[in-house]
Amino acid sequence: MKDINRIKVVLVEKKRTSKWLSEQLRKDPATISKWCTNTSQPDLVTLTKVAALLDVDVRQLTNKTKGTNSDD
Repeated sequence: MKDINRIKVVLVEKKRTSKWLSEQLRKDPATISKWCTNTSQPDLVTLTKVAALLDVDVRQLTNKTKGTNSDD
C-alpha cells in the first residue's frame, strides 16, 4: 500500500518526535506510530490539528496521488 500521509517526514523536518505529538494530541503513542508508518490514518479533524501543531499547511501532511486535481 502506498504511503498516504507524510506525518513522519514532517515531524523530522520540524525536529519533533512522535512522542511529542502524542503528548500534544493526548493520544496513545501507538496510535501516532500507526500514523507514522501509514498503518492507519488520522481523521481529517485530527490531521488539521497535527498541521496546526507543526505549523504547516494540512496539504503538506498528505502525499498526492495520481489523478488528484490541484489548484496549485
